[in-house]
Amino acid sequence: MFRPLLMAVVLVLALGPRTVAAATLVRDADIEHGLTQLAAPILRAAGLSPSTVGIYVVKDSQMNAFVLDRTAIYIHSGMILRLTKASELQAVIAHEAAHIANGHLTRRYANMQAARNVMALGAALSVAAGALTNQGEAAGGVALGVASSAQRVFFGHTRAEESAADQSGMRYLAAAGIETSGAVSLMELFAGQEALPVRRQDIYARSHPLSRDRLRQVKALAVSYGKPGKPDPVADYWFDRLKGKLSAFVRNPKWTFQRYKESPYPDVRAMREAVAWHRQNRTGRALAAMDRARAARPGDPYYDELRGQILLESRNWAAAANAYGAALKRAPRNTLILAGYGRSLVALGGTQRLKQAVGYLERSTARDWRNNLALRDLGSAYAKLGNTGMAALVTAERHAMHGRTREAEILAKRAADLLPRGSAGWRRAQDVLNAVEHAE
Repeated sequence: MFRPLLMAVVLVLALGPRTVAAATLVRDADIEHGLTQLAAPILRAAGLSPSTVGIYVVKDSQMNAFVLDRTAIYIHSGMILRLTKASELQAVIAHEAAHIANGHLTRRYANMQAARNVMALGAALSVAAGALTNQGEAAGGVALGVASSAQRVFFGHTRAEESAADQSGMRYLAAAGIETSGAVSLMELFAGQEALPVRRQDIYARSHPLSRDRLRQVKALAVSYGKPGKPDPVADYWFDRLKGKLSAFVRNPKWTFQRYKESPYPDVRAMREAVAWHRQNRTGRALAAMDRARAARPGDPYYDELRGQILLESRNWAAAANAYGAALKRAPRNTLILAGYGRSLVALGGTQRLKQAVGYLERSTARDWRNNLALRDLGSAYAKLGNTGMAALVTAERHAMHGRTREAEILAKRAADLLPRGSAGWRRAQDVLNAVEHAE
């Protein structure tokens, strides 16, 4: 627990106090699974492991993508919704993977202090999680408040780095058999940004220096790799599915109703319709649409998970637990499904179910330190069971991950006083105190 917690706290504090509007990290098992499907061949080509580099969505309408460390690539929802094909999104992933593989993060960390000295960058990472709510907002998030001048210091890459990342990214795409034309069309999408005033440029253009030279280089690289990669129906499916689900949650339901039939896949059409009905609180219609999605793709754990979410947010606790349980049987290691099942058991209540919830939520948070909502549910379960020491500990961890060090310190000390000295919980409380001390 110590290392990720320390990294989260240090990163929050290194980048200063909260100032401007914060963006939100969207956590959804289905969307993240789709991103992993698209990213896996690229990450392997880059010498990175798909199991250790997560792909996360930041709920922000601007087009951007970035890396903060070697464990994650962050892509704005605005970027995903603007792209038109899987190979374009894969080109984004390949470029950011290149920044990791090429060691560009070393300079980034050196720039943390520079960014802090220029001006407060806002809350950089409040490390949150949770499935999307029926309003399309994530339950928690990475707070990425950005003050523009400091942002350019911290997120900015040199043109040399960008050129190197372009070359490496194109190599990864070719090695993975992915059509390189997606990188060309992606670059063309941004090519006109330099002619715009800075205030009108997408954040990607400001943090990833663009030039006609880079566009020419990418086109030349695409030609040099010869024939483009073959169309990949699997990648096309997951791109349509993750983009469709994301749009259904972040855009107005009326927009979804007008466009969900554009998807070529019956299950994706039904899933998008279900989300739109759910956001209008039409639970019966939402569940009927989900039944069609599940019938079109039997045994899909992420459709069971979405059914569980709809039921949970409609306050049908028992049915939600059953749906999450079915999803968990098919995807037993998925941390967000584990957390959803735990959440449904907490909602059901009862000593036995609360004890079960603790087990599932502990397993989830141990492997997914960004899941702030799961920590909230875990704290609630401990509190309902009367375990005030562990409830204080988990709440301290939540505060620490949001950079609220004073609250974290107070609760960690309380937890340390209440828990048996030397126990696993007591050691976790010491981790929080150590993290806060290092961050200061």
